[in-house]
Amino acid sequence: MGGDWAPELLLAAIVFVGAAVQRMSGIGFALVAGPGLIALQGPLQGVLLANCASCGISALGLATEWRGLRPRVMVPLVAAAACLVPVGAWAAGALPRPVLLVGIGATVVAAVAVIARGVRSAALSGRSGAVIAGAASGFMNAAAGVGGPAVSLYALNEGWSVREFVPNALFYGVLVNALSVALKGPPRLPGAAWALIACALLAGLPAGRFLAARVPDRRARGLVLLLACAGGLVTLGRGLGAF
Repeated sequence: MGGDWAPELLLAAIVFVGAAVQRMSGIGFALVAGPGLIALQGPLQGVLLANCASCGISALGLATEWRGLRPRVMVPLVAAAACLVPVGAWAAGALPRPVLLVGIGATVVAAVAVIARGVRSAALSGRSGAVIAGAASGFMNAAAGVGGPAVSLYALNEGWSVREFVPNALFYGVLVNALSVALKGPPRLPGAAWALIACALLAGLPAGRFLAARVPDRRARGLVLLLACAGGLVTLGRGLGAF
């Protein structure tokens, strides 16, 4: 392939890695792939592409996990997120590029730190906790493509098991990412790039399943957080250097 294919192949490789680690560990597509997508596409288009890919991964996962849905529990989360997604979408379009890069990089690094520490707080449980987590997640999802950590913290403080968390997180991911894309519009990519990204996403899921059977959960989680932190720091550095 000629040099013109290089950006599309790199995008596909990032999506493949993000999909694989998400399937392997249950978290991490936007955290791992987001910084790379932003580096290639810029903060606006990179976040949009992360939203689209996250929506696709969530939809594919939900197709086999829907029996574990708890709609009544998810209503306040989704409703609060829906109220803040437009604010995040506005911020993504209104802020200068360096500010966006710094904000996204700092958000990713902070999210990694919060997940690694497993923060517990009474404010993040019950209906009020669902509203707080949903609002924070909706804003961060639309502005930075990183909405999962807030929902993960809510689930942690509610004492959900992994089996309870996964289908509801997938359901949430489909709705909130779809809303983010609907408000901002789809990424501007050629058809060939979309085809490669779709193939990478579909290939990443079985690759992650293969790794999940061979890599211990703790090591997989540590790898995801390490990759995410490195990507966040690079994005933060790019933003600071652009001022």
